[in-house]
Amino acid sequence: MEDNSKQPLLVHEEEDQVTDLISVPRYSFQRLSNLSFFSSFVADEDDIAPIESFGGFMSAFKEESGKLWYLAGPAIFSSVAQYALGAMTQTFAGHVGTLELAAFSIENSVIAGLSLGVMLGMGSAVETLCGQAFGAGQLDMLGVYLQRSWIILLATAFIMMFLYIFALPFLLLIGQTPSISRTAGKFAIWMIPQLFAYALNFPTAKFLQAQSKILAMAVISAVALVFHILFSWLLMLKLGWGMAAGAAVLDASWWFIVIAQVIYILSGTCGKAWPGFTLKSFQNLWGFVRLSLASAVMLCLETWYFMALALFAGYLKDAEVAVAALSVCTNILGLTNTIAVGFNAAISVRVSNELGASHPRTAKFSVVVMVISVFLVALVSSIILLVFQDEYPSLFSDSPAVKELVYELTPLLAFSIVVNSIQPALSGYWSRMARFDCQNQRPVLLCIRCSLGLVMGYKLDMGVKGIWYGMVAGTVVQTLVLFWIVYRTDWNKEASVAARRIKYWRGEAEAAKAKDVEKVANLTEEVQ
Repeated sequence: MEDNSKQPLLVHEEEDQVTDLISVPRYSFQRLSNLSFFSSFVADEDDIAPIESFGGFMSAFKEESGKLWYLAGPAIFSSVAQYALGAMTQTFAGHVGTLELAAFSIENSVIAGLSLGVMLGMGSAVETLCGQAFGAGQLDMLGVYLQRSWIILLATAFIMMFLYIFALPFLLLIGQTPSISRTAGKFAIWMIPQLFAYALNFPTAKFLQAQSKILAMAVISAVALVFHILFSWLLMLKLGWGMAAGAAVLDASWWFIVIAQVIYILSGTCGKAWPGFTLKSFQNLWGFVRLSLASAVMLCLETWYFMALALFAGYLKDAEVAVAALSVCTNILGLTNTIAVGFNAAISVRVSNELGASHPRTAKFSVVVMVISVFLVALVSSIILLVFQDEYPSLFSDSPAVKELVYELTPLLAFSIVVNSIQPALSGYWSRMARFDCQNQRPVLLCIRCSLGLVMGYKLDMGVKGIWYGMVAGTVVQTLVLFWIVYRTDWNKEASVAARRIKYWRGEAEAAKAKDVEKVANLTEEVQ
């Protein structure tokens, strides 16, 4: 074995450990080449020291909170602003009519929701690779990863476009009412430009986040939101042009964000991270897709569950009121969840950067700080919602029936905000490391949530409340599972995996594999 002045944090002591590592591949692009990180990883000397006292914890917490909020603050604002684009369109749709509100909810939850889950999943690799490459100082690869993701997501958007085109027969096929299906199907066709804006925006945002250039994203999103609200009010309500105007404004707002971000990148502000357009972006696209699949399942299931909620509500008595009320609650839940999404973006940058720099203890502590911060923010948000329980439903609808149902759902909504804020943040950190370990949990947990919602909503005749109870129960179980996974994480190994992944995507796989084979042989001889 090589002599190293640093003490390795992970060493082998038993022969069966070698056998297990060789026989169990963990990543799609790794077989025997995985083994170097188990036998040779050494944490960087700049990694945070072990915390042994409460005073040390508070000192480290303060320092890490500053770094996290520096990223999370603009990221939260950017996430809230971008989410508010659709939320404001939905709010104005509620004042156009109950049918329009229900139709927008079905289109946004079912048609756009299906596409959103697929797009987020297929673009997830760019966040993992860009964050870890930036942490390792390999800036020249970030632009290549971005362009690969653009290609993959544009192809994905073209395929998903047919779902928008045939939205009307699809919604009728799954049993939605004809009136809602017709209005939602027409609106879906108008929203096709937004689909292709998503394809460019997701990778671009992750590319900028990896470099902590979140302030620029926040400014662009703020400008887009201001003009979006102004033109939505003017065209949808003042001039009475209805949902067609709402779709046009929403499409234009998303394309403004995309074009502004791309101009920002091309202007040279990203330095070496943007090497220009290159043919390297067409290389190893399938490998890029396979890495994305590591977290695609989690992202798709999480996104599609809210689609299922809207579908379930559409089968209840008085479907228009049920869907409209549920859409108001999910709208608020989604808006508060954007805070968790902001922390999600920040923690993915922090964890990816620290793992890429071989700082496993710092990465672990970042997750602890993130969970505490998200919980406190969600708790305050829930209290505010309960205080204004009587007033806020009027912001979303003029229908007395819808407002009454929203009022009844508010206590459940407040509890959901706390639970649902923690769970996405934990899911985000885990998926950014591109791990498969918790993928098998998601289908099971989704079935639990849906089954409970169906039984309580239909069998026990609890309506929308029953559907929401099922969601809350499943989310609690899912959050506990994710806490357990975080607790069991081997952070030294994750830092080694990050280093291995960076080498692979730079085209050094063959050289690294040969080195690994030699190290395994040496390790086996030592054990024997």
